[in-house]
Amino acid sequence: MNKNILTSEIQDFINKNLRTELITILLKPLNLEGVSNKEIAEQIEAKNRCLDKLPTWFGTDNIYYPNKLNIEQTSSETTAQYKAGIIRGTALLDMTGGFGVDSYFFSLNIGQVHHCEMNMELSQIAAHNFKVLGRTNIFTHAMDGIDFLKNSKVEFDWVFIDPSRRNDAKGKVFLLSDCIPNVPDNLDTILSKAKKIMIKTSPLLDLSAGLRELHFVKEIHIVAVKNEVKEILWILEQGYDNEVLVKTANLGGSEMEKFNFSLDDEKLAHSNFSDPLEYLYEPNSAILKSGAFKTVGDKFNLYKLHDHSHLYTQNQLLDFPGRRFKVIKTIPFNKKELQKLNLKKANITIRNFPISVAEIRKKFKIKDGGEVYLFFTTNPKGEKIVVECHKI
Repeated sequence: MNKNILTSEIQDFINKNLRTELITILLKPLNLEGVSNKEIAEQIEAKNRCLDKLPTWFGTDNIYYPNKLNIEQTSSETTAQYKAGIIRGTALLDMTGGFGVDSYFFSLNIGQVHHCEMNMELSQIAAHNFKVLGRTNIFTHAMDGIDFLKNSKVEFDWVFIDPSRRNDAKGKVFLLSDCIPNVPDNLDTILSKAKKIMIKTSPLLDLSAGLRELHFVKEIHIVAVKNEVKEILWILEQGYDNEVLVKTANLGGSEMEKFNFSLDDEKLAHSNFSDPLEYLYEPNSAILKSGAFKTVGDKFNLYKLHDHSHLYTQNQLLDFPGRRFKVIKTIPFNKKELQKLNLKKANITIRNFPISVAEIRKKFKIKDGGEVYLFFTTNPKGEKIVVECHKI
């Protein structure tokens, strides 16, 4: 951590050059004492990445930024605030603290936060920023979180863990035992020192795989921002042995879309089927990730188009956690019927359909955009259909 970056001269230069091309910063003689062109460029690039993701940091003077990878990997303020809303108590350990965004928001809702980060420089950066941001109840420790927990005398209400991948070559779907720290191997140790655990995992982690590796799972939170799933949160409580509650949240709109259900509910729910009626409903991405395919239809009294289509229909217009459409017409999937629509432009979605969106656009010469929405899907009889809609 180069503290020369924090001088008023350097900070003024950074703020005045946020829109300057990085190549210009790297090649132009800057004559700024104690700081290299590369360091200046890295600060500018990282700060710009915080404009929308971390507005509190971006809008605060004298923040020190790590490299862009750390900014990419950290939680957004939107998801960090959601996590903090779950937390209450006296003390929390952020076992994998990183840049400290989650720790910052946890500290607003809990007495004290202990931030562990093995990277010495990143730990120093986080400590400096916490001070600048006025968070006096966060204590930083440049060490392994498991080691700190084993030796700590603090009684923790919560431990928060954001495990990192050991080996990116293992593919997109991974096990928690492939991560650092290895949560399954250390679960008993952690729960012997804390009442509850929150584990943040990638949206790519399969829920059934997580449930096989973990014990005492009480809740699973699936968090999306603007209909893109960003993270899965696993809430564990020592000795818990009841049904698992799944909470889905789609953030970033005027109102949070929420839908909760238990895994037992989904096992017992029953689907009813119908061809497209007056309105078409598409669950948001958090619900689709959760696998509540029968429960969501059951709760809102909707019909499914097909067991694997995950599109729903009804003659009434309902409040619904997802997109709603007015059905204009439904046609069989064939060239002649599609040509009758005479569409040069449309928004296309496929659900349980054998042809990709790109192939459909190329084959039928339909450009992206416009007011019309086309759903290429399958009806209850297994027939391929196209549903023309307008979004509500």
